[in-house]
Amino acid sequence: MEILLEEFYQQELHVEKFHPRKCFIYQNSYQIIGISQSGKTHLVKNYLLSHKKNSYLYIDCSDIRIELILFNTLLPSFCLKNKIDILVFDNYTEKFTIPNVTQLLLTSEKPYKVSHLEILQLYPLDYEEFLAYQHKYDSSALNHFFQLGGLPSMHRIYQETKHIYIQKILKMTLSEIEFEILKLCAKFVSQKISPYMLYERLKQVRKISKDKLYLSFQSLKEKNYIHLLEKFNHKQAIKRLYLCDISIKTSLDIEKNFAKLFENMVFLELLKSNTQCFYADDIDFYIPQKNEIILCKPFADERRLFKKLEALEAFLVTHSILHVSVITMNKEGSIAHPLAKVAIIPFDIWALGD
Repeated sequence: MEILLEEFYQQELHVEKFHPRKCFIYQNSYQIIGISQSGKTHLVKNYLLSHKKNSYLYIDCSDIRIELILFNTLLPSFCLKNKIDILVFDNYTEKFTIPNVTQLLLTSEKPYKVSHLEILQLYPLDYEEFLAYQHKYDSSALNHFFQLGGLPSMHRIYQETKHIYIQKILKMTLSEIEFEILKLCAKFVSQKISPYMLYERLKQVRKISKDKLYLSFQSLKEKNYIHLLEKFNHKQAIKRLYLCDISIKTSLDIEKNFAKLFENMVFLELLKSNTQCFYADDIDFYIPQKNEIILCKPFADERRLFKKLEALEAFLVTHSILHVSVITMNKEGSIAHPLAKVAIIPFDIWALGD
């Protein structure tokens, strides 16, 4: 294990062209949490390369050559002997013993109980981050975003192999049951769904206990592969389900529903901007702090919008709604309404706004 530790210490780290993210590593110690392929390793390596090579030690915990008991025994003295200031455990698990160092960086899919570490949540690219990967920003950028999704690695994968690539990554990362549940979740994007409803469907095609499904569903939620949106003022109501990235939907399910996919994209932008929101009857997203509701209408028709707004007037009055944002693919404008300011906004303008 001393030879392996020395190999880790001497290895040259390489990072392809780094595109800045909205998450930053400073001098603090962090747990960097994110799904597989969200860019955790890239972020950490780029940070390390801004420091002297002999000041850090990068360890990929998934390396099968590591013999844990001996490795854990030798690591503290190795760090002390080589004056390691920054220690990185990439793909961290609790089986690894953490020595005393100035700065500790852990990456994993879910948080672990490690004291004095700040949580840094890294989601797949939002639309603004995605644009950094584009050679030029024009009308095709949004279409590329729909085709590729927010996984940074997709920019290096040929279009014809992207679905198989994502399937392989998910199979390798998730348990068999988690993968099967995620496949089923892909069919219910932007819809109300409960773990029990998933159990009822899944038990028809395979043997599975309710407890096993609930635990695996919770694991997917903790690792942020799925997100659940609560109904406003109805905590016990069935929640709406969204995926962590739209590429998972297109890679795991052949059914096409652009409107639901579009809604998922809008939700992810709200999530990544830390906007607290809820759903309500006939309302995609309600943001209480802004007295705003958001309607996802990729191909908005003003006549239908008028009827929609008429149906929502009771909600607008009851909750003192000041703004109604109608998010579209490319249509822009406004609608005169006596109760609220109604703005029709293209997704790219909305996503890049405040």
